[in-house]
Amino acid sequence: MEATKGSRAKSIFSQNAIWIVLILLIAAITIMDTNFLSVTTFRDMLIQSSTRLIIALGAAFILITAGTDLSAGRVVGLTAVVSASMLQSSDYANKFFPDLPHLPLILPIVIAIVVGLIVGLINGIIVAKFNVPPFIATLGTMVAVYGANSLYFDMPPNQSQPIGGLRKDFSELGIGSIGSGDWSLPYIVLIAIFVAFIVWVVFNKTTLGKNMYAIGGNIQAAHVSGINVAKCLMWIYGIAGALYGLAGVLEAARTGGATNNYGNMYELDAIAACVVGGVSTTGGVGRVKGVVAGVLIFTVINYGLTYIGISPYWQLIIKGAIIVVAVAFDIRKYVAKK
Repeated sequence: MEATKGSRAKSIFSQNAIWIVLILLIAAITIMDTNFLSVTTFRDMLIQSSTRLIIALGAAFILITAGTDLSAGRVVGLTAVVSASMLQSSDYANKFFPDLPHLPLILPIVIAIVVGLIVGLINGIIVAKFNVPPFIATLGTMVAVYGANSLYFDMPPNQSQPIGGLRKDFSELGIGSIGSGDWSLPYIVLIAIFVAFIVWVVFNKTTLGKNMYAIGGNIQAAHVSGINVAKCLMWIYGIAGALYGLAGVLEAARTGGATNNYGNMYELDAIAACVVGGVSTTGGVGRVKGVVAGVLIFTVINYGLTYIGISPYWQLIIKGAIIVVAVAFDIRKYVAKK
């Protein structure tokens, strides 16, 4: 009986370890500074987590297929610039497009998301049709997208000036909320929750989701079972690109502007959050709730350790150690299964 209870407790711990770590991390920071445990702090952390979660969910699609996507951050930067350049106030002195009429809010947002989708599809085609390893394919795309974004950003009359003066209705997406005061619910958080729910549905309730796990588990078996692997991969990379595009739009709205350097290295944080959240680097394993927990852990590290005055350099060391430990455990589980 005791052995059964012990194994059950061990199972519960292993299944919820990521959440236990998150709670312990919050508790440790709170002990060092009791002011950390406040509604304002958690609200700020949720706002900071929102765009990172959307990027991480896009990265999870790729990781589950046993791939990787290094272009995510640069796609975020490109789509932030594209959306911001078309949504500046009419009376702003340094407009990116001086003669551009007042556009419906949804149009530039859709354009930016489609731009992300196109980049994702290009990645998918390179990986699926030309059999280029995802690491190399997305590395090349990362460099090319940054170059294209820089050319766009440098067009006259802007000439590489930070894009500002965003329309109020656009900025509201990033800083607006339902309600008022500390207990208000930011729009950007609601959008992230909605996106997480949609991704959960795709992962768990659709044929594409089942095929995605099958491809990541054993691509040869997926081929033999009749799955159109190339088509699925193109869809998966395309969806990931669209999610990066949405994140870029929201990041521009949240910060009130954009430059061609937006999103730099975001892909590494996204991949790290996925891995810490239980998305296997060997493919075929990963859940939305784990990705959410992984993103929250890194947000708590960034925000919480800054809050108590820990040097950013120590934060990098702590984040690096967490990533290495998470990957080491993941590899051990994979070896044990074999």
